[in-house]
Amino acid sequence: MSTVEQPTVLVVEDEPAQREVLAYNLEAEGFVVARAATGDEALLLVDEVSPDIVVLDWMLPSVSGIEVCRRLKSRQETRNLPIIMLSARAEEVDRVRGLETGADDYVVKPYSVNELMARVRAHLRRTRPAAVGQKLEFEDILLDSETHKVFRGEKLLKLGPTEFRLLSTFMEKPGRVWSREQLLDRVWGRDIYVDTRTVDVHIGRLRKALCQHGGADPVRTVRGAGYALG
Repeated sequence: MSTVEQPTVLVVEDEPAQREVLAYNLEAEGFVVARAATGDEALLLVDEVSPDIVVLDWMLPSVSGIEVCRRLKSRQETRNLPIIMLSARAEEVDRVRGLETGADDYVVKPYSVNELMARVRAHLRRTRPAAVGQKLEFEDILLDSETHKVFRGEKLLKLGPTEFRLLSTFMEKPGRVWSREQLLDRVWGRDIYVDTRTVDVHIGRLRKALCQHGGADPVRTVRGAGYALG
């Protein structure tokens, strides 16, 4: 069965017990979890694992959570990365400061784990809808990530697992141009060595699958840059 790569959550928390409780609950929800105990470590891991969302404690040794958030939101590559700030600071002025720094959400300690999981899922529905079971539509193409089926018009398409992941990546952000390297990271993963030419082979297979019952090819080649849907 085709699968969509599970979202990666980066948990940044200097208290080992709290970090492991968060990681345990996130993994129980099916997420891939990366862990960091300091702000410096978090900034390195963001580049290494390309998380889909960051759960970030405010009070960290050395580089604070606020500073980590500021740096991530000031970079083009991570500007749209959702960040949920965790803090024992409950005053309105602190919430405002966290949100103005760029945090997408602010959760006060002690918090309900169930509520935090719900907030993580809510932000991922915006940024990685296929990975949390949403149906995606682009023109006459429908991708159902729960049943792992793709339709074009009324016709069911036959896609291999890699082509399904490629299409879900494209359909989450129609119009975005993905480089071969970015597609390798998203579809194959950073831990697997695959030649960039392999991307071209699977793009060819995806195009063939999408047009198996007729219709124009919706995948666009952007010379010198990569591929896009539409």
